[in-house]
Amino acid sequence: MKKLLVACLASTALVSGASAADLGVRRVAVPAAIVAPSFSWTGFYAGLNVGLGSVNTNLSALTGGNLAGTATAFVGGGQIGYNHQINNIVLGIEGDLGYFGAQRRGAPINFGAFAAQFAWRTTWDASIRGRLGVAVDRTLLYVTGGVAFADLRVSQTDITNNIVLASQTQVRAGWTVGAGVEHALTPNWTVRAEYLYANYGSRTIAAIPGVSMQTHKVRLGVNYLFSTGPSAIVARY
Repeated sequence: MKKLLVACLASTALVSGASAADLGVRRVAVPAAIVAPSFSWTGFYAGLNVGLGSVNTNLSALTGGNLAGTATAFVGGGQIGYNHQINNIVLGIEGDLGYFGAQRRGAPINFGAFAAQFAWRTTWDASIRGRLGVAVDRTLLYVTGGVAFADLRVSQTDITNNIVLASQTQVRAGWTVGAGVEHALTPNWTVRAEYLYANYGSRTIAAIPGVSMQTHKVRLGVNYLFSTGPSAIVARY
C-alpha cells in the first residue's frame, strides 16, 4: 500500500511539473496570408493621341518627277478598345480614327495660256487592330495589327485661273502592323507610345495607274480605363 501511494504521488508531481513548464512557453500566432491585388489591364478604354506621320507614294516617278513622293505631317485622333488579361498575357482589340494632313504639290507646268499644277493629299486614316501584349504589373509591352483605311486625293489645277481641271479622291483599305509600350499612372489613367506602319497597295487614280501608298506613324497617347476588372491575388507572408 505504501509503495502504491508513493507511485501515485510521483505521477502527480510529474504531471504538475509538465503543466507548469507548458505555462512558461510563449505561444506564437501563425501569420495569416496578406492578399494584395495586382494591377489588371482588363476592361474597356478610350483616349486621345498625337504624333507625326509620313505618307509615301510613287507619284514622283509616275509623273516624271513632278510630284515629290513623301510628305510628313501632324497626326492626331482618338481610340477606343477592350483588353482582357490572362495571367500576364493581355489580349485586346482597338479601333482608331484621326487626322492625317499630308500633302505635296508639284512644280507648275506651263501650257502657254495657263499653268497647271499636280498635287496629292490625305486628310484622315483609321484602323481596326488586334493587340497582343505582355504585362509587367503596370507596364504593357504589345504588338498590334489589322486592317487600315485612309483617303488619297490627286488633283490637277489651273493655277492661272484657279480652276480644278481634274481630281479624284479614293478611300483605300490596306493592312497595318506596329508595336508599343503602355504604362498605368493610376488604376484608370494610362499613357502610351507606339509606332504603326500601313500599306495600301497600288491602284489607278486620276487616270494614273499603279499609284502606291504607305504610311508611318509615331504617336503618344493617353487612355482612360473604365474598369480594371478582377485583380490577381498575390499571397505574401
